[in-house]
Amino acid sequence: MKKQILVAGAILISAISFGQKKEVRKAEKAIQDKNVAEAMSYLNEAETSIASADAELKAQFYVVKGETYLADAGTRDFAKLKIAGEAFNKTIELNADSEFTQRANNGLQNLRVALVNSAVSDQNAKNFATASEKLYTSYMLTKRDTSDLYFAAGNAVNAQNYDNALEYYLKLLDMGYTGIEKEFVATDIETGETVTFATEQDRSTSMLSGQYTNPDERMAASVRGDILRNVTLIYTSKGEDQKALAVMKDARAENPDDITLIRAEADLAYKMEDMDRYRQLMEEVVASDPNNPELYYNLGVSSAAVGEEDKALEYYNKAIELNPDYALALINVAAMKLKQEAKIVEEMNNLGTSAADNKKYDQLKEKRKQLYSEVLPYLEKAVQLRKDNVELVRTLMNIYSQLGQDAKFKEMKAKLAQMTEG
Repeated sequence: MKKQILVAGAILISAISFGQKKEVRKAEKAIQDKNVAEAMSYLNEAETSIASADAELKAQFYVVKGETYLADAGTRDFAKLKIAGEAFNKTIELNADSEFTQRANNGLQNLRVALVNSAVSDQNAKNFATASEKLYTSYMLTKRDTSDLYFAAGNAVNAQNYDNALEYYLKLLDMGYTGIEKEFVATDIETGETVTFATEQDRSTSMLSGQYTNPDERMAASVRGDILRNVTLIYTSKGEDQKALAVMKDARAENPDDITLIRAEADLAYKMEDMDRYRQLMEEVVASDPNNPELYYNLGVSSAAVGEEDKALEYYNKAIELNPDYALALINVAAMKLKQEAKIVEEMNNLGTSAADNKKYDQLKEKRKQLYSEVLPYLEKAVQLRKDNVELVRTLMNIYSQLGQDAKFKEMKAKLAQMTEG
């Protein structure tokens, strides 16, 4: 009797195995015919007993499952994209050299494209957390596309998920990632801009459209300095200054002349309120890029923070010389100059009524008027650039009043009323 039971059991297992193969083949045919719903139905039937199947059938099942979920997900359904990735990797684990493994590898590449495209859409919509998760998932599929991990970290920073960003950046540093790789570029004929393509084949295909010219190759710049700068800033934001200093020390020792690292150390010094060190480092940065107005503006801010106002004005004016439309520099110059007004007014208020005091009062009044005249062009330009800034308009209105420029005073008064009504 036991022997008969065993034979019956063997027949049952054989029947189940045959049923599994039948359902998997039906699913494969359905997905080849682009009938996703039908393929999904057959896969659901086969999955209930796939654990008992042999390795080859499992590999076929999982690659078909990956292809089906990838087709069903498009670029929007992140949950199904992840399921597709898990299925492809299960196929690869089961068969190192089979046709199913090759299909799974192809599927992973298609899946990566879908994830990256979807992440780009999220990034453009400022959904940084989702973009970061998709890019990290893309990296984890094969752990070969390290640029996905780098961009995942950047999106995590934008999403203020600093713990995730730090984890990703530290992984990149551990693996020696620099981002230096060959780029395939061409010039957009219409705009004249240089466009970077993902692969040489992509560029070759795009060239056929007639939209591009001057195909070329170049090496991308290293992003290691940016990674180290972000790591130090994250550590600083978490109050872990010593870790930040340790990272920066190692980085500078490795690349003492790397301007991005010098800038990163300057940022760290500023965060830690070490203004002397900040200015010293920023002077090095300025020497490397003497026509960059932002650098002079930053030096102006740090100089003002330690009370070196003459130096700050010098830096701000240099920034304005390089970029006459640098609104923040214009505003800061005006603000610093107007600080002198308080001292003049205090001195005027402390005068008596003697002839000498009256003469001194008139001198101070003229000095105050001269101060307003010096500030006026900075404020007028700033208001042109920042038309919606209420305080700028109010300050300019008051200065016109003090200088007796009635027509301009009335113009600013009307503008201020329009901005503040309601």
